[in-house]
Amino acid sequence: MRTILVTVCLLIASNVFMTFAWYAHLRNLSSRPWYVAAFASWGIALFEYLLQVPANRIGYHQLSLAQLKIVQEVVTLSVFVPFAVFYMRQPMNLNFLWAGLCLLGAVFFIFR
Repeated sequence: MRTILVTVCLLIASNVFMTFAWYAHLRNLSSRPWYVAAFASWGIALFEYLLQVPANRIGYHQLSLAQLKIVQEVVTLSVFVPFAVFYMRQPMNLNFLWAGLCLLGAVFFIFR
């Protein structure tokens, strides 16, 4: 259980970095050339990889590859929704709920 907890915590942290690397430039660097945003994103993504690679290596000791991927997807949506709503100021809508329910179905089928 500790292995899975460490994996999930590392994946959450890595997803925070990756979400900012992929999307924060749309708000913060929209007036700058695309290559400035690309270099900034690459700099942020380095920290994502420094957390994501160990998370996958640790998690793979107890989870199958498919289970690890589904956990990653659940973490991604769990990080993305608050980011979209609070940081990017996107309206909350039912599509987030439907996507979450689909992921719950994926979790059920991959872990049964």
